[in-house]
Amino acid sequence: MGICPPSWLREYGFKMQQASQTDEFKQKLRQSLQRESLNSRTVKIARHANVYTCGDHDEMVYFIESGEIKLLVLAPEGKECLLAIHSAGDIFGELCLSGSSARLESATAMDETIVKKMTRSQFLSRLSRDSLLEGYVRYLAVRIAEQQQVIADLVTVDSEQRLGRTLLQLARTLGKKDPRGFRIETKISHEELSEMVGTTRPRISMFMEKFRKRGLLARTSEHFLLVNEKKLAEYLSQIAARDIGPFRKQSYKNGSESDKNAAPLSAA
Repeated sequence: MGICPPSWLREYGFKMQQASQTDEFKQKLRQSLQRESLNSRTVKIARHANVYTCGDHDEMVYFIESGEIKLLVLAPEGKECLLAIHSAGDIFGELCLSGSSARLESATAMDETIVKKMTRSQFLSRLSRDSLLEGYVRYLAVRIAEQQQVIADLVTVDSEQRLGRTLLQLARTLGKKDPRGFRIETKISHEELSEMVGTTRPRISMFMEKFRKRGLLARTSEHFLLVNEKKLAEYLSQIAARDIGPFRKQSYKNGSESDKNAAPLSAA
């Protein structure tokens, strides 16, 4: 670890602390929305079915009771871009709060999913009654910062690092604490990872195998993905240090050698 600059690990530690604070707020938000949604309409979404699609006029906010939802946009050439994955207790569709009723993304069930629907006014009124508006603003700011980091990564780091950072983010948001790290029980295919990272599926498979051999990832007996977040963060710090220098800066200008087959527009 002597060659590793501590900045990335410090950043990772800060994000873990930030994630803990966000989790505390999300728990309060879930409890609040569970009370609000007692009389809300319950909708069962079949696997691979859409809750809504891009362009739909929909002014509802959705609360996930069970299952998983992925948010997608379609790139101009027709390739899907996976923006985010949400699981039980999460909300989605809140972009309708901006005042635009036209959806900018599609929401698709990854498995059979049960959601509760509430109107914009119903959602905001509940936040106000439970004194959660200020916390919700901070929560949204964290999510915006994460999306900005993803965009920055597209032009500053190669696909191996983007995959590693994506796995850390998924571990923090979807994972369950395990003695060996974080256990991700949501089934995420290599194709879906490629849509999030902005590279090809074969490259994702190659890097996943590389991470597995290094002990950064594993599969449990139930076939869940296990992420050793400490080792993965340290490894990403090492390869970030390796890539610093004039040659690497030039490769960013000309296009990263490792990303010649990548599809940047398909990244989150």
